[in-house]
Order: sequence, then structure tokens, then C-alpha cells
Amino acid sequence: MATLKAGAAAVDITPPSGLLLAGFAARSQPSTGVHDPLTARALVIGDTAIVVADVIGVHQGSSARIRQRCGLPPDNVIVTATHTHGAPLSMPERLGAQADPQFLQQLEDGCVAAIRRAAASAVPAGLAAGLGPDPDVARNRRHADGPLDRNLPVLRVFAEDGRTIAVMASYACHPTVLGADNRLVTADYPGYVRQEIEAAFPGAVALFLIGCAGDANIGHAAKASWTVAANETRTFENAERLGRRIGRAAIAAAITPVEAKAVASNGMIALELDRPEGDLEAAARAWQAELDAGAMVPRSLLLPHWIAWAKANAHVPPGRWQGRVSVLDWGGVVITAMPGEIFSRTGLDIRAACGDRISFVLAYADDTPGYIPPREEYPYGGYEVDEAHRFIGLPGRFAPGSAEALAEKTIELLDKASRRAIAQ
Repeated sequence: MATLKAGAAAVDITPPSGLLLAGFAARSQPSTGVHDPLTARALVIGDTAIVVADVIGVHQGSSARIRQRCGLPPDNVIVTATHTHGAPLSMPERLGAQADPQFLQQLEDGCVAAIRRAAASAVPAGLAAGLGPDPDVARNRRHADGPLDRNLPVLRVFAEDGRTIAVMASYACHPTVLGADNRLVTADYPGYVRQEIEAAFPGAVALFLIGCAGDANIGHAAKASWTVAANETRTFENAERLGRRIGRAAIAAAITPVEAKAVASNGMIALELDRPEGDLEAAARAWQAELDAGAMVPRSLLLPHWIAWAKANAHVPPGRWQGRVSVLDWGGVVITAMPGEIFSRTGLDIRAACGDRISFVLAYADDTPGYIPPREEYPYGGYEVDEAHRFIGLPGRFAPGSAEALAEKTIELLDKASRRAIAQ
């Protein structure tokens, strides 16, 4: 007999057309319409919850307000994002433009409503979990033979009458099948993952969560997005093909029952920022000179953002960034949730610490302040290591050792949650 209650809900947060979509510096024109809806989806188990929104990221300020308003203990709630690049700007003072206040409010309200509706619909429930087969979609975009987290954890939540309340699945692959040429609102491939799952489980709510995909996508380099030219692999048809492949793999997971109980643990961490550019006033002058001299695309698309960033931060020390790390233990199924764009190596290290437990190792949770590469990646440089912070908006990049500190904190919280679960 089930010993706790669970519920799930989805709330539409689709904006009107005409807002600038987030994620690509090359895309400077507003959206022209809606291809598929954006949603906020929540799963509540006991007095814990996770909510995932179809946006590029949820700012830590928004995450805090959502947790305070949702009606559950704020420490027991994870707020995360699918990281789609087909939604409007969702984080103030980031990604090179101003977010629309009405959409920000719609995002927060939608997440709160999803959690509240999920809690209100909760019924006695059981849990079952397992791993789906590798859908073979993700590729390491920095190294041909680089690490990848190929795990596809699946959690099914079912009522006492046997009906499926929710199916939660996760995979580590950037939702950037659509490129900068796309100007239609879309959840990208995660939308099709959910469609496939919900068709197999009528009446259920599907949640799809993004793993540590900072260096994982469908095979193109980050710089391939520095153009609005069309690409034959970056289409809605391919997003559907790949999304449904992941969805079918999730459906095929061999699941076994787990204990119906829920425990939460979280903590704050401070990470050092540094600045490889040195003197920002000098850097701004050099970039301006390059722009004035007629820099070619894609540099000409990026330089204005870099110049604005350098001027804004010239007299601001890099300092520290502080954020939240969370862990949920649902009957021995663990959900670890880290902020930022986390690389595959870090995700695999945390997964190893989970042992043989089914584990959801999530990035983009409770804030998305930029890439946090493992120490081994800094010598290679590149967009994710040396440049992305200028567009994202932090006063510096995350210093070497940040990913390792995040992993250490996550594993500490994982152990804490496990001890509490055993004590229940």
C-alpha cells in the first residue's frame, strides 16, 4: 500500500509572438509566431517537488520567489529549465538583452500554478524506476572522443488504481536542434519527448529534464550557432525525429518498484570568478577597433555584446557567484540538481557517487549563470571556457576548480539526503 501522495500538472506559459528568443547572439530579430507550446510542469511527491519550465534558464531570484509562493516548504522544491533556445529571454540582465517583465511574471506564475495544481491533485501513489536504453542522440561538441552521459533514467508515478500519474525522464543533450535561424517559439526536442511519452501513457504528465549537457548536443560545435543561415540538420523535422527517439527509449525502460517516500536536502555554494581578458577597457578598445575595421560574420555579431560587457564590468571585480545545490531522494531514486551549464565529466563523476541507484543528475537548476567546465577543459579554451560569460553577463567566467567544488557539494548533500532517508 502506498504511503505517500503524489500529483502532477502542466501549465501553459506560451508567450505571444514578437518577443526576442533567447540563446543565440546571432539572432537579433523577434519571434514571428508559435510552433509548439511552452509549459511549466511539476511533479509533487509528499512535500517535495520539482518543476521544469520551457525556458533557457530560470534566474535564481525567480527560483526563490517560486519556491516561496508554491505552498510547499521552499527547501523541498527544485526549479529547473529545459534550456530550450526557442523561448523568450527569461533571466534579467543576462544574454545580451532585457527580458520582458510580463513574460517573467508569466513564467513565475506558471511554475507556482503547476506546483500548486500538482499538490492539489495528489493521491496515494507508488513509484517505479529504471533506465532506458541509450537513444544515441548526444555527441560531445568539444571533443570527438569526449565523455558523454548516456544514461536515461526514468521514474514512473502511479495511482493505487494503476493509472500513471506522471513519467519523469532525463537525458544530457543541449536542446539546440533548432538554430539561430529559427524565430518560432518552441520547446525544441524536449516537446517531442513528452508527446511520445504521453501518447503511451494517456492522462499522464510527462516531465523531461536536462542532464549535464554543457558540452553535449547533436553534433555541431558551439560556433555553428553564430549564424542565421539554415542548416539541414537543425530543423523541426529532426527535432521531432530525435525527440521521439528519446521518448521511445524512455518508454522502453525496465522499471521496478521503489519505496514510496521523499527526502530533500540543499545547500548554498560560493564559486570564484576570474577574468582571462585582463584589462577590460583595453579589451573594449581592441574589440571596437576590430568592429570598426569591418569584422566579418560571426565576429561582427558577437563583438557588440563583448564591448558592452567590457564597458559594464571594467571597474567591477570578478568576485564570487553564489547559488543553490539540491538533492531529492525519492525512495532511493536520487535527483541531484546543480545550477549552470555543467559538462559531461562532472555529471558522470556525480553519477558514479550515486552507485547503483537510479539517478537523475541535472543541470540548469535554480539558476543558469553560464558554463562551469571541469578543470581539465580550461587548457582547450574555446567558447564555453573563454567567451560565453561575456554574452551571458556575469562579470567573469567560473574559475578553474568550480565544477569540482560543485560536485563535492552535491555529493555531500547526496550523502546527507541518503542518511535522512534511511532514518525515516
